[in-house]
Amino acid sequence: MSETETIKRPEEKAKPKRPPLYKVILLNDDFTPRDFVTKVLQGVFRMSEGEALGVMLTAHQLGASVVAVFTREIAEEKSAQANRMGQDEGYPLTFTTEKE
Repeated sequence: MSETETIKRPEEKAKPKRPPLYKVILLNDDFTPRDFVTKVLQGVFRMSEGEALGVMLTAHQLGASVVAVFTREIAEEKSAQANRMGQDEGYPLTFTTEKE
């Protein structure tokens, strides 16, 4: 009898899935001052003044603007933090999250 050699294939390791990403969206309103919106964007989302102005103007012109993309927990926390800042000042500033 001839001997046959069996070669085992290396076991494939399961790759961990990347967590789903969520967009933080700024909704336009006609009451919150532009300066306050840019202040919130700079404080919560660590944007430069130019980036914050661009996001704010996009939301003003189009009705909404994507601020940033994060994992779900971070997106929800930053959105809630920005909403609280608006509420604390009595503005209807609204940020939402949406799955990408």
